[in-house]
Amino acid sequence: MTKFIARLGMILGLWTTAANAFAADSNPNYIKWEREIAAFERADATNPPPKGAVLFIGSSTIRLWTTLAKDLPTLKVINRGFGGSTIADSTHFADRIIFPYAPSRIVLRAGGNDLWAGKTATEVFKDFQEFVAVVHAKLPDTEIIFLGLTPSPARWKQAEQEKTVNRLIAEFVKGKPGLNYIETYDLPLGADGLPRAELFIADKLHFNAAGYELLAAKTRAFFAAGK
Repeated sequence: MTKFIARLGMILGLWTTAANAFAADSNPNYIKWEREIAAFERADATNPPPKGAVLFIGSSTIRLWTTLAKDLPTLKVINRGFGGSTIADSTHFADRIIFPYAPSRIVLRAGGNDLWAGKTATEVFKDFQEFVAVVHAKLPDTEIIFLGLTPSPARWKQAEQEKTVNRLIAEFVKGKPGLNYIETYDLPLGADGLPRAELFIADKLHFNAAGYELLAAKTRAFFAAGK
């Protein structure tokens, strides 16, 4: 009996350790973004962005869109992308890099890093729903637009999951006031159905200037249509 109790205690101890480790891994590390978020706040203090602008937020596709203002000359835009981020990261920092701007529209492009980190398409979709709930709780009149995910050569193995995320979000926002979607999945694909290498920089993950030209054209068409 004593041996049984000792073995049971050991098993329970191992289970507790594993559970705690899993919980730690599941808990997002928001501190790693503090330097970038603080840099945004310093920039806002010296040069406050205009209220009612169109806020672009999300991961590296937004952060590296350095020609955003030039590509969308009819709009007042704010770029608050931070590379490597997930949808949950943008939700977490909403108090600091969304709400202070009182944007008329928010264009969110994120989710690829979420999938790469192991989340399922359904989990990414739920994170988007949480983002919408948090933002609309404080900014009910702000339109939230999801800029669809696009496949890349470097992460081609998650292309079907990206397509699923796009579909789930597109179906969710359809017909709902204050929500919209820009379809971009096929944007970098060639006649063979694969991402065109000439649209990406050397890492085969991020768009180069030619890739951004296509993304900008798609985004301009959306706003020009008054959707």
